Amino acid sequence: MKPSNLLDTGPLVALFYRRDQHHSWAEEQIARLPAPLLTCEPVVTEACFLLQRLLGNSDAVFEFMQTGALQLAFNLADELDVVRKLMAHYADVPMSLADACLVRMSELYSDSVVLTTDSDFNIYRRHRRQVIPTLMPPSDQ
Repeated sequence: MKPSNLLDTGPLVALFYRRDQHHSWAEEQIARLPAPLLTCEPVVTEACFLLQRLLGNSDAVFEFMQTGALQLAFNLADELDVVRKLMAHYADVPMSLADACLVRMSELYSDSVVLTTDSDFNIYRRHRRQVIPTLMPPSDQ
């Protein structure tokens, strides 16, 4: 099984919002990673909400999915108990639904790397103790 790259909200928004501080980084990373990138519906929901506020529409997210470059690869209904426990365990962070789904996806796709701008992924652990491999912008950006 080839490694999977999981896409979080931050890089997805940065890809389409040119004024985002991480735009160039996100564009470069996403261009070099093999398609498809995998994500979950809560990430798409967050990205659409933010791009609607920033750009006035979220069409770019749908177009990105329609090309096959981004695929939904998570069924929350099948993972409710695990996601709920993750959110309870990291309540002090606090953990968003999107983050919980991505942590669970990193467990299901064991060779995955999470493309994110969210430093909380330095705190989260898959299977409660394993560091989650991430790809993040340099801290000076």
